[in-house]
Amino acid sequence: MNKVLLVEDDPRVASFILRGLEEHLYQVKTVSKGYDAINAVTENDFDIIILDIMLPDITGFEVCEVLRSRKIIVPILILSALDTPQEKIKGLQAGADDYLAKPFLFEELLARINAQLRRAEFSAGILDFQSYAGIEINMKEQSASRDGKELNLSSRELKLLIFFMKNREKALSRIAIAEAVWNLDLDMNTNTVDVYINYLRNKVDKNFTEPLIHTVKGTGYMLKKKSHESQE
Repeated sequence: MNKVLLVEDDPRVASFILRGLEEHLYQVKTVSKGYDAINAVTENDFDIIILDIMLPDITGFEVCEVLRSRKIIVPILILSALDTPQEKIKGLQAGADDYLAKPFLFEELLARINAQLRRAEFSAGILDFQSYAGIEINMKEQSASRDGKELNLSSRELKLLIFFMKNREKALSRIAIAEAVWNLDLDMNTNTVDVYINYLRNKVDKNFTEPLIHTVKGTGYMLKKKSHESQE
């Protein structure tokens, strides 16, 4: 589950964004002041920061500058009513990765968040995720094995497994899986994701003592070494 720091002093805007992100299975912490944002980032790990500019104590620009001076590289998306080209340039120069003006469509905010997370993931590279719990992925040969046994995955199954490997030990929603593996919004009334999960399970977990792909009630699925009864 991706962790978001939301820095917004307007309670209505903060509540609107919070509800929307939680519906899409983001874990959100909200603060309303710049110094609180700096302290939160210093004490916790976040995957992305959504940052307003006009804050009660210091500006969002100053927050960006402080975080970047401390070599904190988490993506920062500025969300502000200040929408002149000069303000956008100032935000990017301060260290922000993107700038979205208010008022905004939540769908666009979500798309920009996902884009920043994909870029961060790409920058980290797949190499860190090639091996886990006996699973080995050979990106050059586009193949996968578990405990030395070839899994003979289709291209779609391999892409699904790579997504699980990149997000191992994280609960993934069906929507998140569909967007990452199919690159489009599937009709969630269909069981396409569930069907492919079953395909993958039959190859990754069948004939092995310990299952790795688990169902998380009310959320979706997770790749994890050990299952928990509360999730199954």
